[in-house]
Amino acid sequence: MPRQARIDAPGALHHIMVRGIEGKKIFRNNNDRDDFLMRLGKILSETSTPCYAWALMSNHAHLLLRTGSAPLSHVMRRLLTGYAVRFNHRHRRRGKLFQDRYKSILCQEDSYLLELVRYIHLNPLRAELVKDFDHLGRYRFSGHSVILGKSKNDWQDVDYVLKYFARR
Repeated sequence: MPRQARIDAPGALHHIMVRGIEGKKIFRNNNDRDDFLMRLGKILSETSTPCYAWALMSNHAHLLLRTGSAPLSHVMRRLLTGYAVRFNHRHRRRGKLFQDRYKSILCQEDSYLLELVRYIHLNPLRAELVKDFDHLGRYRFSGHSVILGKSKNDWQDVDYVLKYFARR
């Protein structure tokens, strides 16, 4: 039975999840994470794809993206294929890195955007990759520190998220 086509259109908001095959790690070290983020930033900038939230875990990643000038499938194919090739080369392995296709959930913006940003950015805390909320604010593999203004990513749209909050 053929796969169902993903629903996508310019401006659509998607919660995207990618998982390692058989629950295995897709990020073994900070070099892997840095490579993924460098690729993500380059592709998002080239395709004018806004990113509102993201978090890298050891065996999966979460992204909150809005479809830009390129279809989401194009963005994700470039990101995941390029990353998997380099990961396999770097770690002298073969075969699939990711479990199935990436998962994409089409989201309603007004009712769900802030809840998704919160959910995605709290993932490292829930998984005990950081010990407390203060450390989460300095964790460089989540967009939370960018929202707080403690780090910077040119490709993360902070202003759009912050407009949902009061001025202070």
